[in-house]
Amino acid sequence: MIGIYGGTFDPVHFGHLRTALEVKEAFALDEIRLIPCFIPPHRDSPSAPASMRLRMLELALENRTNMTVDTREIDRGGPSYMVETLMSLRAEIGERSLLLFIGADAFTGLTAWYQWRRLFEFVHVVVMTRPGFNAQVVDGFLTNRLTEDRQVLNEYSAGYLFFQSVTRLEISATAIRQIIAKHRDPGFLLPESVIQYIRQHKLYQR
Repeated sequence: MIGIYGGTFDPVHFGHLRTALEVKEAFALDEIRLIPCFIPPHRDSPSAPASMRLRMLELALENRTNMTVDTREIDRGGPSYMVETLMSLRAEIGERSLLLFIGADAFTGLTAWYQWRRLFEFVHVVVMTRPGFNAQVVDGFLTNRLTEDRQVLNEYSAGYLFFQSVTRLEISATAIRQIIAKHRDPGFLLPESVIQYIRQHKLYQR
């Protein structure tokens, strides 16, 4: 199985990285690909240029086995519609099981995504939740795809909705940018290699 985890990563931090590691282990993934978007369709434009967000992600994943950076959204340019990303991925990997990991907040807005129903043609959607989260699925399309059987995700290449509890680190990229803008130390919130890159290029300064 291959996992997909997208985002702006502006900047990447330990909340992103710990979550990616946990789901890689929980689902025994062959690999997990972190995909930085170029232009997010449903939120403000990132503060750092795409090339720099990409480089920070590469630095964060150095020496990490089976955790890789996928550049296809940046290479494609324009708004980063996930359905287009998944279509291209599916064309490459064939019938292998593909899992798209999204946060609970993103899930609440899923029905506003571009061609959101088509996501399930290409992937299983796994919603990452905090322990004790009460999953509520009111959309009939989604209800029909909901499963609690993890083995189903192995048996089929796409089509199901699954909820997975992960450790929630209360770290926010917005808060990190504010810390840096105030000339405070963002240590222990993101990898030191990323901090050094931010300082070198004077990112997130007011």
